[in-house]
Amino acid sequence: MDRHLTVPAAESELSELNAGDYVYITGTIYTARDAAHKRMYDSLMAGEEIPMELKDNFIYYLGPTPARPGEVIGSAGPTTSSRMDKYTPLLLDKGLKGMIGKGKRNAAVHEAIIKNKAVYFAAIGGAGALLSKCIKEAEVIAYDDLGTEAIRKLRVENLPVIVIIDSKGNDLYESAADRYFDEIAAK
Repeated sequence: MDRHLTVPAAESELSELNAGDYVYITGTIYTARDAAHKRMYDSLMAGEEIPMELKDNFIYYLGPTPARPGEVIGSAGPTTSSRMDKYTPLLLDKGLKGMIGKGKRNAAVHEAIIKNKAVYFAAIGGAGALLSKCIKEAEVIAYDDLGTEAIRKLRVENLPVIVIIDSKGNDLYESAADRYFDEIAAK
């Protein structure tokens, strides 16, 4: 089912999404990769503020390429989400409601998604040039010294993603594999 979601998003809206849903995201999201996650995690563990509000917001695991003249951002494909797994449960506990990346998540992240009624989405890897067309504004808001891994505030319109782990814990990667093996066994 195709859905449209405006972010930041309310928990009630996220609870309506199911693993496998196609979603078009519009609104404000933030980018952060490994180095930025480590800094945010260390700051939160030290009782310090971080440079963005987590409550009801989304993080796109993205380190864009430099923008060409006249463009808002360069190629904007997702990075492997598991690299953020050790930091993610804390961010979810602090109010983060959505993550966009690619690949599987570990058990601790899966449990934190359910506990916090959050959602994990996948963007299509290898389609970064096309995904960048959905980004209408981009601004570095923190950790500029990290270059492409700096935290950016993005305004997106109809960014296409797929729900991988919904707020109830259903995991598309697991259910799709189960269906595949069931079909093979039936032959």
